[in-house]
Amino acid sequence: MMESNRGHLLPIYVLADESGSMAHHIDELNDGLRSLHQALLGEPMAAAKVRFSVLGFADDVAERVLMVDLRSANEFPRLRTRGMTSYLAAFEDLIARIPADVSSLKAEGYQVHRPAVFFFSDGLPNDGEDWRAAHRRLTDRNTTLGAPNIIACGIVDADAQIIDEVATRAEFGFIVNKGVDAGAAIAKFCTALTKSVISSGRSLGSASPQLVVDKPEGFTVAIDVI
Repeated sequence: MMESNRGHLLPIYVLADESGSMAHHIDELNDGLRSLHQALLGEPMAAAKVRFSVLGFADDVAERVLMVDLRSANEFPRLRTRGMTSYLAAFEDLIARIPADVSSLKAEGYQVHRPAVFFFSDGLPNDGEDWRAAHRRLTDRNTTLGAPNIIACGIVDADAQIIDEVATRAEFGFIVNKGVDAGAAIAKFCTALTKSVISSGRSLGSASPQLVVDKPEGFTVAIDVI
């Protein structure tokens, strides 16, 4: 007989831009994700509450890490640059992926909290794609099982208004400050992501579980940039 409750889990997805413009920075992003993994190994109680995926998006979505328990994960496969920047492909992928992942965790007897997507891009979405309709469907809690909270971070040529639109709450959209170089911005994003994962994982063991979002140093909430 299946146990009715194997505990609480928070699915977390890193949705990272792998388009060609990231070529100079992808190694730094990979290094940051590797250090996140190492940090979580030192926080087994928090890591136990999280299932972690890394998805790279360009013309389509590439699965790099899928729903792993970070305590038992081997070294992460690396993100690799390729192609253009299809926000549409990214959001359409999640519309199918997230409900399937949530259903599968529930079938294993877990209580599943609303997933969190950390979206990271250095550029603008492809011209001529209606990514907004897919984004609306993805985040509509009446349409999509497990419609996620989306935390969006933009560096280099990312547009503050678009990053603000991608984020599901105004305080979840971050744009890098002028003068912060891309490598430093990526490192700070990964540090903030690590803190968010650890704090959220710890919170799941408490009486009032919550998603904790740590603002990356050197970034501004996107809506504040005029």
